[in-house]
Amino acid sequence: MTGSKIALALLSLMPIPFASAQQDNQALTGWKLQDAAKVAASPAEIAAANFKTGDWYTATVPGTVLTTLVNNKVYPEPLYGENMRSIPESLNKTSYWYRTTFTVPAAYKGRHTWLHFAGINYSAEVWVNGHKAGEMRGAFLRGDFDISAYVQPGKTAALAVLVSPQPHPGVPHEHTAALGVGKNGGETALDGPTFLSTIGWDWLPAIRDRDTGIWLPVTLSSTGPVIVKDTFVTSDLARTNDAADLSISTTATNLSPKPIQGTLVGTVKGQGEPISFRKDVTIGANSSEAISLDKQSVPALHLQNPKLWWPNGYGPHNLYKLTLRFETGKKTSIEQSTQFGIRRIEYQVADSENLTLSVNGVRIMARGGNWGLDEGMKRITRERLDAQFHMHALANLNIIRNWVGQSTSPDFYDLADQYGILLWDEFFQPNPSDGPDVADIPTYLANVSDKVRRYRNHPSIAVWCARNEGYPPKALDDTLKTMMAQLDPSRLYQSNSADGRGVSSHGPYFWRSPRYFYAFNESFKTEVGSVSVPTIESIQGMMPKKDWETINDDWAQHDMAIGAQRGDEYPITLARRYGHIRNLADFVRKAQLANYEVFRGMYEGRNAEMFKTTTGILTWMSHPAQPSFVWQLYHYDLEPNASLYAAKKAAEKIHVQLNESNGAIQIVNNTPDPLANLSVHATIYDFDSKLSSDKTYPVAQVAGSTTVKAAQIEVPARISSIYFVKLDLTTRDGSLVSTNVYWQNVAQDDFTELTKLRPALVDVTGTSSVEGDNTLLTLTLHNSTDAIALMTHLQLHKKRSGDRVLPVFYSDNYISLVPGESRTLTIQAATKDLAGDSPLVLLDGFNVNVKPVDSGVSIAPNENADPLHWPASNIVPEKTE
Repeated sequence: MTGSKIALALLSLMPIPFASAQQDNQALTGWKLQDAAKVAASPAEIAAANFKTGDWYTATVPGTVLTTLVNNKVYPEPLYGENMRSIPESLNKTSYWYRTTFTVPAAYKGRHTWLHFAGINYSAEVWVNGHKAGEMRGAFLRGDFDISAYVQPGKTAALAVLVSPQPHPGVPHEHTAALGVGKNGGETALDGPTFLSTIGWDWLPAIRDRDTGIWLPVTLSSTGPVIVKDTFVTSDLARTNDAADLSISTTATNLSPKPIQGTLVGTVKGQGEPISFRKDVTIGANSSEAISLDKQSVPALHLQNPKLWWPNGYGPHNLYKLTLRFETGKKTSIEQSTQFGIRRIEYQVADSENLTLSVNGVRIMARGGNWGLDEGMKRITRERLDAQFHMHALANLNIIRNWVGQSTSPDFYDLADQYGILLWDEFFQPNPSDGPDVADIPTYLANVSDKVRRYRNHPSIAVWCARNEGYPPKALDDTLKTMMAQLDPSRLYQSNSADGRGVSSHGPYFWRSPRYFYAFNESFKTEVGSVSVPTIESIQGMMPKKDWETINDDWAQHDMAIGAQRGDEYPITLARRYGHIRNLADFVRKAQLANYEVFRGMYEGRNAEMFKTTTGILTWMSHPAQPSFVWQLYHYDLEPNASLYAAKKAAEKIHVQLNESNGAIQIVNNTPDPLANLSVHATIYDFDSKLSSDKTYPVAQVAGSTTVKAAQIEVPARISSIYFVKLDLTTRDGSLVSTNVYWQNVAQDDFTELTKLRPALVDVTGTSSVEGDNTLLTLTLHNSTDAIALMTHLQLHKKRSGDRVLPVFYSDNYISLVPGESRTLTIQAATKDLAGDSPLVLLDGFNVNVKPVDSGVSIAPNENADPLHWPASNIVPEKTE
């Protein structure tokens, strides 16, 4: 058969799940778990009402097998220190029984009772009251089982699920200082739709159970004889953005042996008065009827002045909700709801063949990051995920790449919609060098198909991509192209994340001087990264004290080792650039300078050529799946480091920057509207913080979606070897639009003298208020000395306990202030996370002291981050400098 015929045949045979849309779903709880090898009973016996689970573990559902074992104290926290090394690989060599009981509501009488699995890894047999209800295979496929024949409304039922790990778990490479992080992946790729990264990658050690388990909720619901499923909403937005035509397709399935006549009733909410419609439908016995609605059949589906969904930074992220139900006489089916957004997305502009994202007619410079996996053991609550998306939005990013589909979950897509984060969303094939081609094609295609059906209504999804850094086998690629043309013709299907339409990947992934990010050959860069060291508190929280001052196997376990990140070279590079490193605190202090330099340069380098030779850049990675020293904007514990605030600075909507490759002062306009009557005020300070140059350059106009050169920096001839450049972009009335501070060296890469920078004293005043569920601090920082305060860092703690508050959202951080300068910022935290304690803000920085305050908002120096607070350890030997 040809690829297209294979796709058509598979699509016709696949069940179409509907679990995520049910309104009356109730989660099943009370789960138990046991290694299948330790259970002698048959499946039917285990699923019988009288079966006893006395020696079974209390199971965490949703969750993985390893999570259950950790929660039952069988193993210590795997991602702390080197604990994972002591957990056996045998966990991925056996199957596991999950079991619970539940009461079927009496209200289900006369209706169909359904059991819904939102996600299991890797395969499962489902047994109810001694009967096999069905099977599942693949981590991203839903399972919906009509269990009406096995249960009675008002009675208790027993459910047993035999979950098996992927058939090819592979042999992992242990991360060590001597051998590095080793080879990525392995034979696990044969199995396709699974968490293949859990075999071990250069950003994650091998997870011993390979994330086997029931990783998404299991729920119960009921329906009448007709179910409504597979709903798809598309919008045709006028070029003027002032009108949109909605099209709705869905499928009504008759589960009964008789034809049914009824009415599909729908409501669209999200703008003014709800839109309501009805359509009479006749469905044959035991069959399905495809239903299509548009403005011809339902005139109300033509919307005037619709509320549009925009990416982060370009406008509000408006969402609509479609609700459908099927009425037959006096009986009504359970309502099905679908969230969607109205937006027009395009992939190419007239003056370029390269991939260029445009939303609602506005070019979007794609700035974002890659996610390898949301959490190493899939312990990813919606609250935690919300904080992660919040930080991406705070960093002015607008796109996330779901690398190899490892973060595919309903919350992931909901929050992308909510925060206006576009998604480059992938299927389940790694780089060919990281694993073989998928072998089980039917399972792979079933999981791809269900993923697309499940999530295609989300406006955040911009691109579907088949494979990381390689093409699928041609026959499979052809099949996918045919499938995608049927399942979602509204979006771009990209076969390869590293080729086609000006797209490229392949790093580099190690720390480099900012000027190197201004030279590139690809338009849309899907992977480029750097080491990104967390705060000292985050490091202290991820490993035992014995390992803090020695770069050893524990550091390698957390990715600071030989590999693409060049973790073995990084400490030497840091010492050569910023001088002798006294101890861990000094390592972190200097690493934050390096973080800020590289992540600002990573995005500013692309700003310089925005929409000329480049249209997108995605850092590898923006998010860590485990506590790490590399490839992140914030730590696993959710504390941001300097990298996040450097990205936030570079990705401002309107931005002033110093081109660190040629000295040009540039204005970046990320808005579609022209700017006029601006001025750039450029001041240069010598190493002693004395003003050496003060110039103002008028900027008459900056067209929308462009970068222009305002001037060439004029550095005084007799300036000190290290000097500081401050750029301020202001409007005609003097209002500040953007500000940026650089430390520069005539010799470019030697900043060792910064250790002699005079100390600066920062005064802080602030107020605290409660707004809804959040506590909001408003602080004003003032540099009261004649020395530049370099990289002032704020960190929120609880006053009495001293514990950090996490997560926290700072409007700015790692702030450099020239003599006499003031800056006001806000700090937002959930009031519940303060746990009734008072807020305490600790300050540190490269050369920053702070005057303590014990009234209003308490302020104190962060002694823990001070290198002189700790003894010298020579953590990076001086001979390496």
